[in-house]
Amino acid sequence: MLKKLLTSALFAGFGAGLLVALLQIFIAVPVILEAELYESGIEVHYAGVVQPVEPDHNDGHDAEAHANEAARDAGDPVEAEAPPEGFDWSRNIQTFLATEMNYIGYAFLLIAGIAFAARSGTITTARSGIIWGVAGFVAFSLSPAMGLPPELPGAMAAPLPLRQTWWIGTVVATIAALVAFGFGKNWLHWGLGIVLLALPHIIGFPKAGGYGGVVPPELAGEFVGITLAISAIGWATLGLLAGYFWAKEET
Repeated sequence: MLKKLLTSALFAGFGAGLLVALLQIFIAVPVILEAELYESGIEVHYAGVVQPVEPDHNDGHDAEAHANEAARDAGDPVEAEAPPEGFDWSRNIQTFLATEMNYIGYAFLLIAGIAFAARSGTITTARSGIIWGVAGFVAFSLSPAMGLPPELPGAMAAPLPLRQTWWIGTVVATIAALVAFGFGKNWLHWGLGIVLLALPHIIGFPKAGGYGGVVPPELAGEFVGITLAISAIGWATLGLLAGYFWAKEET
């Protein structure tokens, strides 16, 4: 059994992690790099609607000098360095390794759930494994994103400990709700699942205390959509592979 758990989780996690890493590197990372331009001050949100500074003939400074002085007072974006152009091997290798580690970890959790269900007679195949993957997406990505969507550099956010606590609580409550939906046998179980699913959002997520940030909201919205789409693809693939390797080990 231990060998079956290890091999199924490792192969499924590596395969799904490889796909997600490629999608992140070529689709999500460019959006992050663009956001870093705003975070560093190289690009300025609403720069196109800022009123130009008129030349000051009395002290000999022109509009450009005034603009540079104001920029330096705001955080010295004039001297900020732009991200390296081209394919950043170091950064992308780190993204690849981190993604693989995450999805191998997810795979162990998913396989543990499949093994637990197998003890009650539930048979998991590649097709039914996709359902497990979708459940993982709901628990680890979709439900937490309702309160704490994926964030770009430069975004305003509540203190990290508060966000971590709410995120963990939401994931645990959502998993418990999905277990009640999937393995419950009466309305008491299903009703408890509904309560658990809604509870974190009724309590409310930690807020930053205001609105702001230097990244354009259009770019932030694009990043949320991309991140959730990649996560959905990754979890569905993970469930498919987990179910396939689990069923294969049984034959």
